[in-house]
Amino acid sequence: MSDTTTGYVTILGRPNVGKSTLLNHCLDTKLSITSRKPQTTRHQLLGVLTRDLCQFLFLDTPGINAQAGRSGRSIERYMNRQALSTLNDVDVILFLVEGTGWRDGDATVLKYLKTTDVPVVCVITKIDRVKDKKRLLPLIDELAQRHPFRAIVPVAALRNEGLSLLLDVVAAQLPNGPHLYKADEITDRSTSFLVGELIREQVVRQLGAELPHRSTVIVEQFEDEESAVTIYASICIERSSQKRIVIGKGGSRLRSIGATARRNIATLLDKSVDLRLHVRVRSNWTDDRKSLANLGYR
Repeated sequence: MSDTTTGYVTILGRPNVGKSTLLNHCLDTKLSITSRKPQTTRHQLLGVLTRDLCQFLFLDTPGINAQAGRSGRSIERYMNRQALSTLNDVDVILFLVEGTGWRDGDATVLKYLKTTDVPVVCVITKIDRVKDKKRLLPLIDELAQRHPFRAIVPVAALRNEGLSLLLDVVAAQLPNGPHLYKADEITDRSTSFLVGELIREQVVRQLGAELPHRSTVIVEQFEDEESAVTIYASICIERSSQKRIVIGKGGSRLRSIGATARRNIATLLDKSVDLRLHVRVRSNWTDDRKSLANLGYR
């Protein structure tokens, strides 16, 4: 029998419950983009953590939206499929619930979890927002009554509180087997994909209130040299009238998006970055299957 353990661990929950933040802090690396806007994550994202003899293969997923199946746009249905497709092909499920209390969106996710035999660990997130920790006790009791979780673990990912215990709990559920990735590998995604996500993160953070989910980013050209990289990328929107929102007065907003994204990309690549952004219109792309596929949402 192998001395090592390896397993897939999917991170599920309603939108904006803290899935990507949890992944980033477990990895101690900014891999998944974050914002205060719900459904910032749109794709499954593999995050690899090798911890002694144990290798965790985390799958960050989009928030499960209860409305997507009935009245949602094609991109919302795509995000739900991305999340739910992981239910039965993993070794452990992390079900995230905010420490501030149970919500209707949590019930929607739990309904899906009850259809699988995969072990589920409930993670109570953002407990740093709960001043009186005694208030967590009724929530823990409520969760224990709702489902036979393997464990219920409170965490404050931004403060790295509870993460070591969570990893120990998950490790105990993983099967024996060889590691699938080298110890220094953290994802199977391409550099181009990660760069595009860092640009989109700034679009969402700076324009989320005005363009909630009507924009995406395409990295069109990536010129990598020894000490510098030149990136040509387009921010795609749905209507011509949205161009002025993205560009801003005198180009101020586009420059701000580019400047912050450039710094983050430089940190990721440890190189000087020349980032050249353009704004392009792709009409109704969020509700058109062919457009979604062409933009990488397959």
